[in-house]
Amino acid sequence: MPSLQAPTARLHTAFAEAHQEWGPGLHEDGFGLTADDDVETAGGFAAWVSRLTRAEDPATDPGIGHSHATYRWMVEDSAIQGGIALRHTLSEALGHIGYGVRPSARRRGLGAWALTEMLGEARARGFDRVLLVCATDNVGSARTILRCGGILEPGSGPTDRYWIAL
Repeated sequence: MPSLQAPTARLHTAFAEAHQEWGPGLHEDGFGLTADDDVETAGGFAAWVSRLTRAEDPATDPGIGHSHATYRWMVEDSAIQGGIALRHTLSEALGHIGYGVRPSARRRGLGAWALTEMLGEARARGFDRVLLVCATDNVGSARTILRCGGILEPGSGPTDRYWIAL
């Protein structure tokens, strides 16, 4: 049974396995990973996890600015299967919610399950609707968003924009 867990340094090995499966680059949507993050070393990984944790509460680190977000990892049998983020302010490029499921865990409903859970978090934080953005050719993600109530915004460009009313 999967669970959504707050980022923790004790899952470094599990994250490294998922990160390796995705391959090089920063394409693990929902993890808040940037080019400046060192996720290879234990110290770098712990610093990254600390940044993600501080981002959840504006009072803990006002210097984070617009990047306040709630990050959760999809964990099943001690393996990280994906990540999901709820941005507390709208990012036109990224939307309110971004998620990613590692390749070997796709097509099992984990994305829809995690998105449904995070919609509850958005509702609890007072959102009345959220924006999700995905590449136009990402059929799997589009299906997931539609299954969770997403409505395609007309006139989308190279990325599709979906709104979900809460």
